[in-house]
Amino acid sequence: MGETGPVLAEEIAAVEAALGSRVLASRTLAGGFSHQTSLLTLTDGQVVARRGGPDPAIEAAVMAAARPLAPVPEVLLVRPVMVIEHVTGTLLSHVLADDSLSPADLRALGAEVGRVAAAVSARAFDRPGFFADEQLTVRPERPWSQQLPEVVAEWLAAAPASRLPAAAKSAWLALCTAHAPALAAVDGHARLVHSDLNPKNILISRAGRGWRVDALLDWEFSYSGCPYGDAANMARFDDNTDFLAGFLAAFAEHQPADLPPLADWAYLGRVLDMFALTELVTRPAPHPIADQAAERIRHWSEHGIPS
Repeated sequence: MGETGPVLAEEIAAVEAALGSRVLASRTLAGGFSHQTSLLTLTDGQVVARRGGPDPAIEAAVMAAARPLAPVPEVLLVRPVMVIEHVTGTLLSHVLADDSLSPADLRALGAEVGRVAAAVSARAFDRPGFFADEQLTVRPERPWSQQLPEVVAEWLAAAPASRLPAAAKSAWLALCTAHAPALAAVDGHARLVHSDLNPKNILISRAGRGWRVDALLDWEFSYSGCPYGDAANMARFDDNTDFLAGFLAAFAEHQPADLPPLADWAYLGRVLDMFALTELVTRPAPHPIADQAAERIRHWSEHGIPS
């Protein structure tokens, strides 16, 4: 067998035993900041192995719950290393880097991604909060509108001053405190939220003259809450592009019938995203995404939250 990268010999043995196929080679893939990902070539195909993340058993349960709603890879093994089916496709981040796509093509791509992203929120839970176990039991949580200022204050204390100086931290906390009461409108939402919905976690391909979403990846941060946060995640570092226009319109149009978007749903999503932006800036350097988050924090603190 070739180089195993981050996959250990005992994990290779477990994969072979569980899948009944010999692992011939392993290649490290670009992955998230919370886990290591490898492409394993078996005697009868390929699979993806992942190590890391909060709790693979909960993530596997979330993926199973989401599969009837959206294209989600099947989980083949949970421990000692998570193994999921290998889905062919191109990362959305790579496609969006293609300058040759027309505005109409980008809007169509955004619309398809928005449609699929909205479908995830059809899965409802009994209350908002984070998943406690493989049965997707939701732990009770205080309302997000009450949590935002205190959570932001705690995370800002851990953020490196080199990334966000004291004055910028104070301005951001003041902005979060001012806008937190708006979240009362969505404190009761209890829908499946991907919580890391961005172009590096979406595989797409051409489908005739249009586009197809092949897979939504990396569900380890999912929770029960307001789906508007997923739209804000997609828009986090993107402003007024044709892709984003198509995405936001389709995301709003395809919300479940029993959860129609509020008039200010995009704004509420950005307020929810204040949690994630603040958590990102606590990451140790070097971390390019954390640096982008700090830049967005400074911009919002100076110019206000986009509507």
